[in-house]
Amino acid sequence: MQIVILGSGVIGVTSAWYLAKEGHEVTVVDRQGAPAMETSFGNAGQISPGYSAPWAAPGVPLKAIKWMMQDLAPLMINPKVNANTLKWMTKMLANCNQSSYHVNKARMMRLAEYSRDCFRDIRAEMNIDYEQRTGGTLQLFRTQKQVDAAAKDIAVLEECGVDYELLDSDGCVNREPALAQVKEKLVGGLRLPGDETGDCFKFTNALAEECKKLGVKFMFDTDIDGLLSDDNQIVGVKTSKGTLTADRYLMCMGSYSTLHLANVGVVVPVYPIKGYSLTLPIIDETKAPVSTIMDETYKVAVTRFEDRIRVGGTAEITSYNTELMEKRRRNVEHTVSDLFPGGGDVSKAEFWTGLRPMTPDGTPILGGTRYPNLYLNTGHGTLGWTMSLGSGKFVADVICGKDTDIDPEGMSVARYGHK
Repeated sequence: MQIVILGSGVIGVTSAWYLAKEGHEVTVVDRQGAPAMETSFGNAGQISPGYSAPWAAPGVPLKAIKWMMQDLAPLMINPKVNANTLKWMTKMLANCNQSSYHVNKARMMRLAEYSRDCFRDIRAEMNIDYEQRTGGTLQLFRTQKQVDAAAKDIAVLEECGVDYELLDSDGCVNREPALAQVKEKLVGGLRLPGDETGDCFKFTNALAEECKKLGVKFMFDTDIDGLLSDDNQIVGVKTSKGTLTADRYLMCMGSYSTLHLANVGVVVPVYPIKGYSLTLPIIDETKAPVSTIMDETYKVAVTRFEDRIRVGGTAEITSYNTELMEKRRRNVEHTVSDLFPGGGDVSKAEFWTGLRPMTPDGTPILGGTRYPNLYLNTGHGTLGWTMSLGSGKFVADVICGKDTDIDPEGMSVARYGHK
């Protein structure tokens, strides 16, 4: 089959890899000049199945108000929200109950665990370097209240068979020795030993080169102007370099999927949540992290690459605004300076922002639509890197008419009552 994939981030490229391995003629289209230049460029670097959980959780509405009142607020909401923003927020709030949280987290972990297995498979298959580490994630608690609240997440981890370690402050230092200098700030932590880390940008570009060896064609610097349809199917993609036609079309455009799909009557509740990151050079190995930590108080992740530290976090509900707000830098800078002082050179940090494509229930949207030749792989939120290979393999199997390796329940757009 001829297949056109819209978007060359980590989701589009992993999809292309699996489809090309099945022998299909794949073309990937993107407005940027290279792979992974937008949301996949500067994410937190975590491949964290164990930390896969929906933002919509019991107690989150009250927490969100408290977060916005903090000096270093993990969440900001633009007061000039539009109707689409309010509609998405309403759907998210409707999922902030124990029953929905349990279902949504189980779905996310099912996909994320599968994706981690795919990472292991691809490393066994080829020599691909993306500064990967397999040292796990350590969620740090600064208060006893946070430790107590972790009991609900631990219950789900146990139900899903995910290994974990509940640590006191000494245990945290044992896993991350550089925390010894700030041990008094910590009460404990939850370690997820099965989690991994790596540079998503490096991985995506390396895999894109492997895709080319399989015959995948990349059309960069190509604006996607819209999908073309008749009553029964998609008949083409209008681009700045002409109209492209294929047997199958796969939407992997992250937050921008919503806009393009709406033009052909496919409704997906994927909303752009703005995030920020810093990437700084390491100046003292003994004061830098060895793997990745999540500061539960500020919702900021600190991840170790080879000679760099990546710090990612904060969330702005501000529609498609990609302006780099210098005043938001302090939110992510504080955590790395507070927990790993002297580990990296903050003055030389690269500051970045990107849009996370979030669904109101946290689970991405994978699979078919009411058009028999249009498929979706979008809505991964903060977990696109974590879920990338699993999502690509899952959707490739759906397109090829094969049984998926994991239960497809709850993965498609049909769960919203849409087609």
